[in-house]
Amino acid sequence: MGVDLWIKRDDLTGFAMGGNKGRKLEYLMAAALASGADTVVSCGSAQSNFVRQLGAACACVGLHCGAAVMKLPYSADSGKPTGGAIFPENGNVILDRLVGIDLRMHPDGTWEELDARVEDLESEYRAQGRTVYRIPIGGSNWLGAYAFEQAGYEIPPDFDWIVFASSSGSTQTGLARAFHGSPTQVLGIACDPEPDMVEDFAELAEAVRAEVGGPALNSTDFLFNLGFVGPGYGVPSEDGNVAITYLAQAEGIFLDPIYSGKAFAGLIALASSGAVSGKVLFWHTGGTPALFAYPS
Repeated sequence: MGVDLWIKRDDLTGFAMGGNKGRKLEYLMAAALASGADTVVSCGSAQSNFVRQLGAACACVGLHCGAAVMKLPYSADSGKPTGGAIFPENGNVILDRLVGIDLRMHPDGTWEELDARVEDLESEYRAQGRTVYRIPIGGSNWLGAYAFEQAGYEIPPDFDWIVFASSSGSTQTGLARAFHGSPTQVLGIACDPEPDMVEDFAELAEAVRAEVGGPALNSTDFLFNLGFVGPGYGVPSEDGNVAITYLAQAEGIFLDPIYSGKAFAGLIALASSGAVSGKVLFWHTGGTPALFAYPS
């Protein structure tokens, strides 16, 4: 590929089939327990890696877990993408049911509609007398971002670039804080067709700063490449599928079709053009179970 490529293997973190979400859950589960909750609720796509690991974490610490999901939630501005047929009961959904998540599958709609469904679920539980702790999609609150700032400190300071899949924001926000003011460029490859996501990153960064201090970041402090989303969120891309096959056959490393495959496709293209060069870290965020839900 023309770069000195290293890979941070968060697909091998081990907990509940691996993935970067376990880092966030170290902090989020502590907060849920400290709140006195007996129930945790969240939401996501049917193949959400976060929901899978959240359910496993809740099972480990004795909390009930409920999740509102849609097969293919989408942005109201972009509309529902076409293509990308999945087996909705395969992949992460099998694991969700194994760990005991109360999984509520809803018809496809916008992210705002999905948020309303998780509010309904929270209200239902509260009416039953449960004490509920709600976690935002992807675990992307200040605790999730702080967890990834801590993860950033695992990395030696001699990388020119860190490249990864960027979606709900806590991964990119945390890494941007960890490397702010350093020569290392932190580049998120977008998995959602939403250019204004950088504004959300800035708000999340400010929420972290309000809790623990650190740098003040604005939207211009985030490198966010929207060129590899493909048909849309939750739908595999042709370039992503090529990248998945390439890395599997080159190194025996499996990427997923929604996040890391698209991010690695971006890295291949950017390295080929010289836009990304030198010593490069690709942060593999996991998501391997989704491979079994996308037959194409």
